[in-house]
Amino acid sequence: MRKTAIFKDDLFLMHDPGPNHPERIDRLRVIYDFIEKPEHRKKFVFPDFGPADLGHLEKNHGEALIRRVADTSGRRYDYLDQDTATSAQSYEAALLAAGAVISGVDLLLEGEIDNGFALVRPPGHHAERDRAMGFCLFNNIAVAAWHAAVGHNLERIMIIDWDLHHGNGTQFSFYDTSTVLYLSTHQFPYYPGTGALQETGIGEGEGYTVNIPLPGGFGDHEYAAIFNDIVIPVGRAYQPELILVSAGFDIYHGDPLGSMSVGPAGFAYMTRALLGLAEDVCRGRLLVTLEGGYNLKGQRDGALAVLSELLGGPLTDDDSEFYLDDATAAQFINSHNSHDAIGRAIEAAGSHWNI
Repeated sequence: MRKTAIFKDDLFLMHDPGPNHPERIDRLRVIYDFIEKPEHRKKFVFPDFGPADLGHLEKNHGEALIRRVADTSGRRYDYLDQDTATSAQSYEAALLAAGAVISGVDLLLEGEIDNGFALVRPPGHHAERDRAMGFCLFNNIAVAAWHAAVGHNLERIMIIDWDLHHGNGTQFSFYDTSTVLYLSTHQFPYYPGTGALQETGIGEGEGYTVNIPLPGGFGDHEYAAIFNDIVIPVGRAYQPELILVSAGFDIYHGDPLGSMSVGPAGFAYMTRALLGLAEDVCRGRLLVTLEGGYNLKGQRDGALAVLSELLGGPLTDDDSEFYLDDATAAQFINSHNSHDAIGRAIEAAGSHWNI
């Protein structure tokens, strides 16, 4: 079994966007309730971590946004846009969420853990330099990637974003640099409206944004084909020193905000494929960060499938429910798909990468 870290804290349950908001507390609680069972908890390590400081945030966000989010502290409710609401402890939770991912980067690069999963709220990949949006306050994964680049002098960091929605904030954080390769699968056209094939970066960053816009209805085998034919080959060509994942479970079949059809086996295979890439190119350095997901069963089962793969075995000795069996894995390994959307994405990526 690998030394897999889980980054969790009850403060993440204190961020409350309000009644009937999709980004509700239970999205995280259903995962926490499972991993807190003694038979599951003993399999993982739970590192201590603290909040991101202003120096970390300022590498990715402007002063005005940081101040605006800080101003929500102590207020019962505040609205940063029509979708993005805060409560009294949301600012503190957002600082800690970014801090969790930063800590994960540090522990990975120091060799203290094999991999990890930051089970945090609020999510982050929509937050831009000067704008909170899409339920996101600060961009957790982008802040941590800048920390890896500036604080640890990494030159090649790969971010894979399989959330239903395009991570506009993460894309634009690194749109003009080759230090971070950003690769996103997402339903398109859909919120937030970015993520077209033609968005590939500018200047030094040309080719280091790889967008894979997809119609609804794609399931396990289609996503396996995308990873087999695009994600992993591009990763091998790039040779990252660190791999970060924005894991959105809103591509689960039955999620109320989307129309994809991925199940636990699909999430497991994507994770296993990335683990294999990480083992080959960057000493296994893989850190997953929670983004979206609004069907509670899909949120729980998807996260547990990812954790099983990170760990390298079933969560309990007598339960392999969330661990990908060899026969299914073999089917996914052989998945290739001629769907027009995948073909166009292969062609677009192939104009920059030898895949």
